[in-house]
Amino acid sequence: MQQQKTVSYAEGTAPVADTAVFEIYIKTTPERLWEAITDPDQRAMYSFGVPTTSTWAEGSSHSSGVPNIVDISAGENLVVDPPHRLVQTMTALWSDEVKAFGATRVTWEIEQVGTSCRLTVVHDQIPDGASAELWGGWPMILSGLKTLLETGDLLDTPGSLMYSQG
Repeated sequence: MQQQKTVSYAEGTAPVADTAVFEIYIKTTPERLWEAITDPDQRAMYSFGVPTTSTWAEGSSHSSGVPNIVDISAGENLVVDPPHRLVQTMTALWSDEVKAFGATRVTWEIEQVGTSCRLTVVHDQIPDGASAELWGGWPMILSGLKTLLETGDLLDTPGSLMYSQG
């Protein structure tokens, strides 16, 4: 009998094929969730201390990083439909290893469910053999987003604010 491989972000055996899917429910409105995703100051509060900047227009660029410390990612906003859907290309820049994988795609989908929102993040077009560090930060980022919106507090797990300036 062949042993089945466990799909685990901690063990680096996810995603399945070229796609990683994350779904989380957050007690907030679509507008407030959209703002937290697109406002650079709020983004830094749950995304490793790193802001993401853009004009958030279709076809515009976006970038994440801390000047003179680290470049995290860059890409293009393919679909911008506030407060429901954001589709972006993303090229990871924090190491030569991840840069070599090239662009992937991240889709943020927001759906109102009662007095909460279902946020689904699909990170796909991930190349075969990609390092787990390319997609493995999503659980911490989304947990930090949920914590921020529901409590106003910052997640304080190791690494969650590793590039924070303050």
